[in-house]
Amino acid sequence: MPVSGGGFQQAYNAQAAVDMDTMLILENHVSQSSNDKQELEAILNKIAELPDQLGAVDKVAADNGYKSESNTVFAAEVGVELYVPAGRQKHNNKLDELLSQDPKEPINPTPSEAISHRMLTKVGKAFYALRKTTIEPTFGIIKEVMGFRRFSLRGLDLVKGEWALVSIAYNLKKLCALNLKIA
Repeated sequence: MPVSGGGFQQAYNAQAAVDMDTMLILENHVSQSSNDKQELEAILNKIAELPDQLGAVDKVAADNGYKSESNTVFAAEVGVELYVPAGRQKHNNKLDELLSQDPKEPINPTPSEAISHRMLTKVGKAFYALRKTTIEPTFGIIKEVMGFRRFSLRGLDLVKGEWALVSIAYNLKKLCALNLKIA
């Protein structure tokens, strides 16, 4: 992958799509893209291939690395409400911002305008905030609890297999935890 300052580094971009209710990894893949803009369409296409019994994806929260015109248009075409901020999210919102009313919905918005409006609403902010309790802990558990910080193998096909095994191990760990909560 190209690195800042020039040159290349042996690196991979590991992706995971996580269900917000169960925190199970629904889709995973590895690419050699240096950013996430090319990854959303692949993620949504793979999730669409899952069995119908698992349900359908109607909303997706992703960080601003996935923000692109092609991703917003694709999500709209496949009927997925995309929640992606235009830039960095502010923390510690001011009181008047918290008490303010939602902005008026634009008339006939483009997919990008619709996303921008959604991200300014209270419902949109609340849904996007769930991302912090879903995907961030998933990668945190994989890195800190499971101790997986770098790939041991080399070559894209081998790394894809290694990431699949890590994702399976994570899901098994999560399934055991979910079963303990139910019992």
